[in-house]
Amino acid sequence: RAASASGFRNAPPGASKGFGIPLVFLSLWKGVAGCCAKTTTAPLDRVKILLQAHNHHYKHLGVFSTLCAVPKKEGYLGLYKGNGAMMIRIFPYGAIQFMAFDQYKKVIKKHLGISGHVHRLMAGSMAGITAVICTYPLDMVRVRLAFQVKGEHKYMGIIHAFKMIYTKEGGFSGFYRGLMPTVVGMAPYAGFSFFTFGTLKSIGLAQAPNLLGRPSLDNPDVLVLKTHINLLCGGIAGAIAQTISYPLDVTRRRMQLGAVLPDSEKCLTMVQTLKYVYQQHGIRRGLYRGLSLNYIRCIPSQAVAFTTYELMKQFLRLN
Repeated sequence: RAASASGFRNAPPGASKGFGIPLVFLSLWKGVAGCCAKTTTAPLDRVKILLQAHNHHYKHLGVFSTLCAVPKKEGYLGLYKGNGAMMIRIFPYGAIQFMAFDQYKKVIKKHLGISGHVHRLMAGSMAGITAVICTYPLDMVRVRLAFQVKGEHKYMGIIHAFKMIYTKEGGFSGFYRGLMPTVVGMAPYAGFSFFTFGTLKSIGLAQAPNLLGRPSLDNPDVLVLKTHINLLCGGIAGAIAQTISYPLDVTRRRMQLGAVLPDSEKCLTMVQTLKYVYQQHGIRRGLYRGLSLNYIRCIPSQAVAFTTYELMKQFLRLN
């Protein structure tokens, strides 16, 4: 049981045959789960973007005041601005991230001989970066749409936003404004997210297997965490990762919105933007503005995502 919990048990003969197909379905299912989770938290995402970049209509308000003010000013659908682009983005993002994580984990173990906590951290970071780069243009468009306020629309929709950014902001490179803080932030976010979840899972099954674990549905010889413990570990992993990487998320949003902000010339590079936000707004109202929203949004989202991932591994008989 201890060996099974630690992941050292050999797979049954022939288990690797066709592994790629179940992995693809698992990754696609993660994309579906991500879409559901993001739709639920879309109003929090929109308010976070407005606060991070200090939109002049709402910059004097707090988190919950803004949540109430947006429907009054823009109607309830105003809370879902940019959600269409988010849905298009999050499906491939979630699928790419989890599929890449498993592939990177194999490559690192096979070619570098690294296993355990370190290879989970490395694989998680590399998977996050891969997913971000592949879907970044959609994130850029989503942020531009979400930052607009009723009556001041510069972009009429997703396709129009793509055309405007491409023609007025340097072509294809315009879609990758703010990529550096995104990549730098995603490495610790994805890395610590997978690392924390994997570590909590390993420690829990090793120290209290009867209390926290149960036999896997697809392989009784392998221990997995109980569902409510999975949710707890996923939530903790998300909270820790968000806290570490949040200032870089604020920096990314500022740089993505550069062309529509009045102080855009002061937010051209990652270091310049970090300094400007800190000098103008400080730590709490600048670098960590909107973090409480991120906890509300991220903790249940990450908890559901990791739990869905673990359940689908059993459903697809990957243990």
